Amino acid sequence: MPYLLDADWAIEVLRGRPDAVRALDRVRGGGIAVSRVTVAEVYEGAFRSANPGAGLNDMRQFFSAFLTLELSDAVAERFAEQRAHLRRHGEMISDLDLFVAATALTYDLTLLTFNRRHFERVPGLKPT
Repeated sequence: MPYLLDADWAIEVLRGRPDAVRALDRVRGGGIAVSRVTVAEVYEGAFRSANPGAGLNDMRQFFSAFLTLELSDAVAERFAEQRAHLRRHGEMISDLDLFVAATALTYDLTLLTFNRRHFERVPGLKPT
């Protein structure tokens, strides 16, 4: 499974953005996972909508097609290592994004994101 789906990409696919949908379809056969953090970030959108129940149902259905990777001790250790590195270099990113990056690094996955510039700060991460 070579890919990890970031929240921004999932949101664009759920909105029906054609280039995001096409790109996701192209890589789907190679295996795609999501971090539990990404799921939580996307679920927030449902709770901000007029009909949270319907939004959550749509999102749950969408995420059911992917393996969800939980936060493990290995991910937590990688998070801490990367956070210390980014802090030393004055290049911090949000903790949620860093947990997603740590998940990708732990499982050696390429991160599907529209925010490559942001994630390129994380050494060893492969954003696309």
